[in-house]
Amino acid sequence: MAVITKYVVERNGVEKMTFTSKAEADAYDKMLDTADALQLLLQDSALIADEQQTETLALYLAQQKDAVLIALGAKKAPAKTAEKEPKVSEKSQLNTAELTAVKKSSKTEQAA
Repeated sequence: MAVITKYVVERNGVEKMTFTSKAEADAYDKMLDTADALQLLLQDSALIADEQQTETLALYLAQQKDAVLIALGAKKAPAKTAEKEPKVSEKSQLNTAELTAVKKSSKTEQAA
């Protein structure tokens, strides 16, 4: 017989989600707290009359917390990894050298 530990996130007596790790359950619970706060903010604005739409939008914004914080300027966007410049092959170095030589010779010819 196996013993399984489950962490249940519950809101207003309703089971929302079950997790196997406490950290995941806590993160989900925190996201739901954020959604509740955003829902109150949206309801106070009276911009959206439908309560279901307000709840759905609040949940979406809470799920996209990092992107919202970046958009509001409260958080910096993650630094993009700089792509390494491709190494210049010997052939391209020769072409560059030939181009430089041609430019020099054309300047010499113009000066003469």
